[in-house]
Amino acid sequence: MSILGKTAPFFCLLFASGWMAAQNSADTSSPAATVASPNGQIILHLYEAGAAGSALSYDVEFRGKRLFERSTLGFNLAGQPDLGPGMHLTGQHAESADETYTIPVGKTREVRNHYSGARAEFADASGRKLTIEVRAFDDGVAFRYEVPEQPAIQQVRIAHELTEFTYAKDASTYPLILDGYQSSWEDEYQLRNVSGLHSDWVVGLPLLADVPGTGWVVITEADIDHYSGMYLRKSVRRGWGNHTVAADLSPHENHAGNIDSSYAVETATPFVSPWRVLMIADEPAKLIESNMVLNLNPPSKIADTSWIRAGKSAWDWWSGDAAPSVSFKTGMNTATMKHYIDFASASGFPYMLIDAGWALAPADGAHESDADSDITKVSPDVDMPELLRYAKEKNVGLWLWSHWTSVDKYMDQAFPLFEKWGVAGVKIDFMNRDDQWMVDWYRKVVAAAAEHHLMVDYHGAFKPDGLRRTYPNLLTREGVMGKEYLKGTARVTAAHDATLPFTRMLAGPMDYTPGAFGNVTPANFIPRSVMPMALNTRAQELALYVVFESELEMVSDYPEHYAGQKEFDFIKQVPCTWDEVHAIGGMPMQWISLARRSGKDWYIGSLTNRDARDIKIPLDFLGEGKYVAEMYADAPDAGEEPTHTVLTDEKVDRTTVLDVHMVSGGGNAIWIRPAE
Repeated sequence: MSILGKTAPFFCLLFASGWMAAQNSADTSSPAATVASPNGQIILHLYEAGAAGSALSYDVEFRGKRLFERSTLGFNLAGQPDLGPGMHLTGQHAESADETYTIPVGKTREVRNHYSGARAEFADASGRKLTIEVRAFDDGVAFRYEVPEQPAIQQVRIAHELTEFTYAKDASTYPLILDGYQSSWEDEYQLRNVSGLHSDWVVGLPLLADVPGTGWVVITEADIDHYSGMYLRKSVRRGWGNHTVAADLSPHENHAGNIDSSYAVETATPFVSPWRVLMIADEPAKLIESNMVLNLNPPSKIADTSWIRAGKSAWDWWSGDAAPSVSFKTGMNTATMKHYIDFASASGFPYMLIDAGWALAPADGAHESDADSDITKVSPDVDMPELLRYAKEKNVGLWLWSHWTSVDKYMDQAFPLFEKWGVAGVKIDFMNRDDQWMVDWYRKVVAAAAEHHLMVDYHGAFKPDGLRRTYPNLLTREGVMGKEYLKGTARVTAAHDATLPFTRMLAGPMDYTPGAFGNVTPANFIPRSVMPMALNTRAQELALYVVFESELEMVSDYPEHYAGQKEFDFIKQVPCTWDEVHAIGGMPMQWISLARRSGKDWYIGSLTNRDARDIKIPLDFLGEGKYVAEMYADAPDAGEEPTHTVLTDEKVDRTTVLDVHMVSGGGNAIWIRPAE
């Protein structure tokens, strides 16, 4: 039950010493306001501006140690003085909540939203006003800007934010370094000390960091609405060797993608910024349990969510152009799509995703002006009415791929038709931007899809921001370098797989498209579009279905590659939506072990990089009673023959500690169910 407005434990707001007596001589060595998490372990202090020209600022403590030093706050406004410098506290209001809500699909069925908060109001000498709202959770802290309606500020163009993040030490960071603001967010994560980042690098979010001796922290954002996406750059203001990264907003673009780099956001007062989120934990795997990003978004706008259903999907793109041992010509045609519908039906999968080529859509990367083809005009090789009839007969829902420019042009025509056809969802691709116009477009599309009972999978997409709480028909999105890259590169490595849970996945579900059964060693790997291979063991591929969160999960390989393979039983069984998540342990770029619960059953996925590894998995998270653990482990020779696994059953209970051995590039997948 919500208790907004009540004072929570450990919450306090403190006026700066001497502020009430002498507003122009605030003591900036003391905070103007302090907000502590309900358990008191995370504290954010807000500071007034001090000397003329200095800015508002904040710092963060975790378990009594400084995590972030004093870091600036505010806006640089085009054509107006900066908003933040010279500002002093004029008022404050306490806020708090402790509520539990349910979501139709996700990593936990129930979500607890428990925080202590504050709204601190500031003004400068000219009377301009700025409010900073802070929420402190037990697993992190977030803040956002609110600019109220006021005579001095009405129409605004935000050139950039003054927001900075100054780590208390030379933290080890795991940046996603992008080549600009127009990006698919598909690349490897690196390991760099924050002092070694370069100011000309555009760093995508989330950004994971290890502050030595203090804690792990992730910077990301939530509830991006009528605003542009945030990146980070190394600060140049503080000189060489500093530990500061600064907010960097995606520049303004119009509908056609024309860029005006003089500003990022154009809006009118009153307005609020997205939440600047700091997820915090004492060990990195615990970050995966956090629901902060969801909690910082508004509640669902969809009253009836019964039609929103997680599940696995057959998928033709990975393998549809060529399939072994079939009697028909393969490709984007009716016979091939029926073949995949048959596979989905026989496997118990609720979905089949028909990818690019079914409709006469524009070429990859085209702009709206090039989108001359109506997405309701089907390719002559595809009999869509027959596929719709056939899929319904087989109890399989169809997802349809569309280029975003076609959706933009024909959405009002296509979405009602898709609903009439009985289509389950749309995969929308190649946006590759997160400027203010595109952020608004994402929201417009998912709202329109909800009106027509269509689920959504965004590809060529920026990272999640928790929009799926407000529109839970947004099941997943890409924004990740996934299995598709193995068709042309050797970049999707076991180390990459061991990094994603601590980086990209912390923002939300990711459509990585696992399921490759052509597992080989690096020495035998050949990137190819036909019969693609995977740089990990079969057991690790199974583990990905537990470790990686996606409420729409692809089963990417040829149907024929799964036939007669005992490991396919695990893929058919493992859920795509969960009741509980429990982090066992791990280290980015090295290994991860994660447990997820669905009903009374638990699933555990573990994987390692190129280092063979032995780990122990205590089962103390189980309930009382006896269980059966069905384990798919790397076979003794899996280092040389990565498709080999060993399947064992073991009686276990909550006192059991499992010993797991993983070979180089290996993994382990376990299904635990109550003993009969």
